[in-house]
Amino acid sequence: MALPLLNYAPVSQNQRVAAFDVPGDEQPRVYTTENMLSSSDMDALIAAAYRQIFFHAFKWDRERILESQLRNGQLTVRDFIRGLLLSKTFYNSFYEKNSNYRFVEQCVQRVLGRDVYSEREKIAWSIVVATKGIKGFVDALLNSEEYLSNFGYDTVPYQRRRNLPSRSEGEIPFNIKSPRYDAYYRAQLGFPQIIWQNAVRRFVPQDKQAKAGDPSSFLDMARGIAPQGNPIPRVSAQNLNYEALVPRR
Repeated sequence: MALPLLNYAPVSQNQRVAAFDVPGDEQPRVYTTENMLSSSDMDALIAAAYRQIFFHAFKWDRERILESQLRNGQLTVRDFIRGLLLSKTFYNSFYEKNSNYRFVEQCVQRVLGRDVYSEREKIAWSIVVATKGIKGFVDALLNSEEYLSNFGYDTVPYQRRRNLPSRSEGEIPFNIKSPRYDAYYRAQLGFPQIIWQNAVRRFVPQDKQAKAGDPSSFLDMARGIAPQGNPIPRVSAQNLNYEALVPRR
């Protein structure tokens, strides 16, 4: 039996405060299919969706079938986001490597574009994960009034109100604040690792690089040669003829 969503009180975060924003470079770029002009715009939208959900998608992580359906108009952006959330990459990288509470926090950040309000909201959505599974949880987020009113069916989610004119610095991006691996799994995988570089690499311009036959190219080889001289013979003190060594007057 599926339990109803537990009630939780929202708190006053930046995205809940109405304000007049002047367009500028600090404002997040909105990717939507409402103003698509060329295929390059669609490529940028797909890259933004991968960056929002996965933070970075390798070639193996890309969902080619979903991309093709989105380009042909068979899927909306909301359906494409749903496919990424239910993909094998997202399941292996986020759900299996985190607890339900942390998984809920990461999904709320990436899907709704904000931080969780409180621990009670984590518990409420964790109950949905436990009773309805990941698919039911993702559908509940995408069907919520908050998602539809802010992003609708044609806009890629983004971190809302990250930069404010009254602040010298904006909020930390979600991918830095909440990495995909929990501290326990980071320790199991052995990172972060501090790697010190022994050899100092220097950049040599092309015009100053040694040409073929330059004597400097053989400098390392010459230094690597360790010539060995004639060994000094060891003479025992018992074999010395002191009488012959004393000079005569």
